[in-house]
Amino acid sequence: MSTINNDTDTITKSKHRAVIRRVSSEKARAPQKSAPAVAEPPKPAEAQFEGNVTKQERMLTLLSRKEGASIAEMMQATKWQQHSVRGFLAGTVKKKLGFQLTSSKEKDGARRYYIATRHGR
Repeated sequence: MSTINNDTDTITKSKHRAVIRRVSSEKARAPQKSAPAVAEPPKPAEAQFEGNVTKQERMLTLLSRKEGASIAEMMQATKWQQHSVRGFLAGTVKKKLGFQLTSSKEKDGARRYYIATRHGR
């Protein structure tokens, strides 16, 4: 076995490694100091209300209006990109929720989407 010679002690490499492992594991088990908690300022009433409404609810509210909603309006309400809005319309509104989604083109060229009301149910 090889040894490490110091002026006062002679330690074998295996004992030296064991001591290093023990010290390392003790450091790992030691409780970590956490940063002091900082209280967040209270949110205004409008911000609290907005946080409780999901993006799906916002979209369905827009689509349920008599005039419906354009892609641009839905993008603004949800902060989604255009392809995400179209994916939500096809995947969630039509397929998952089973709503009848109808669209019409306005005079200005903008397409408006709305959920058709069900009669007889």
